[in-house]
Amino acid sequence: MSAMLSVRDLAKTYAPGKSQPAAVAGVSLEIAEGNFHTLLGPSGCGKTTTLRCIAGLERPDFGTISIGGETVSDAKRGIHVPTHKRSIGMVFQSYAIWPHLDVLGNVAFPLLVCRNRPPRSVIRSRVGETLALVGMEGFERRPATDLSGGQQQRVALARALVREPKLLLLDEPLSNLDAKLRERMRDELRELVSRVGVTTLYVTHDQTEALAMSDRIAVMAAGRIVQEDAPRPIYLSPADPFVASFLGAANIIPARLARNAHGVELPDGACLPLDLPPGLASQQPGRPVRLIFRPEDTRLDRARPQRGVSLVGRVERSSFLGSRVEYRIRVFDTILRAYTDPSEVIPEGTPVWLTIAQRRALVFPEDSSS
Repeated sequence: MSAMLSVRDLAKTYAPGKSQPAAVAGVSLEIAEGNFHTLLGPSGCGKTTTLRCIAGLERPDFGTISIGGETVSDAKRGIHVPTHKRSIGMVFQSYAIWPHLDVLGNVAFPLLVCRNRPPRSVIRSRVGETLALVGMEGFERRPATDLSGGQQQRVALARALVREPKLLLLDEPLSNLDAKLRERMRDELRELVSRVGVTTLYVTHDQTEALAMSDRIAVMAAGRIVQEDAPRPIYLSPADPFVASFLGAANIIPARLARNAHGVELPDGACLPLDLPPGLASQQPGRPVRLIFRPEDTRLDRARPQRGVSLVGRVERSSFLGSRVEYRIRVFDTILRAYTDPSEVIPEGTPVWLTIAQRRALVFPEDSSS
């Protein structure tokens, strides 16, 4: 499958020559035609700057960008195709709906200002088809100021799609919606993009959105992509502690390589048998490592289990979350999290034994990124 978007060694610094780190520091990625690709990371990691460079709203200091085989940015050769000449549609976080226009005027605007402006009848027909696509048929004359948040999001999406772009860019388009509407719009947006077949680059800091919507996820930190993969492997096999802790909740315990080279030694001296990665299995026993496991990969018992290696601790706090209960347990002077069925109630202060699902535990060198 050919790449609809190709980015090579992209770099952008807002304060050249100063001590401020680069906003984007050598990002490379490819998105296959028709794929839904997500840039995921915390605030300040460079994901929105990367998106803005692809859109032509920022001029990169280095690197190349191609859309549909056409080079739209090459810093070395001085190529920078203006935003309106790139075959893109974009939905901003704020939607950028013009309040003085009705729905028809907002959606038709990209067609009215393009170089090869279609006849008015064609514009009206295409706007009608696109509004029907996003479930907004019959709203053409509704003032923009009379739209709900979900309706504004649909109008912004229709405006981005009306030109039939090669690439759709979405900058946290669901962040302004309430939780229930956000979940519904997430499903609708993914279904719509799949039905249209448009190649999509989505920016978010929300791990649930990324996991639920994406064909592939690129996790960013400090202006770089630190791991890129499909949702399931990137969640189950994170490349380092940062990815493990950002993409879902993660418990981290300091440990050492066990003498038998088949696991790790915990702070209380107990040995937890594990399949170590090849790079660690050959290291000297006693090397400091970090044991990482997720709250859903644990079991809590009020009595010491007869099998397996369990960590003894005490419940410090519990939070009822509807579908589960989250317990915070003090173990080794560290707070660990565990999830249980909502029907189970363990009072605060209760001694418990926490058993780790060994096949799901991860081990990283102590000096790996955090």
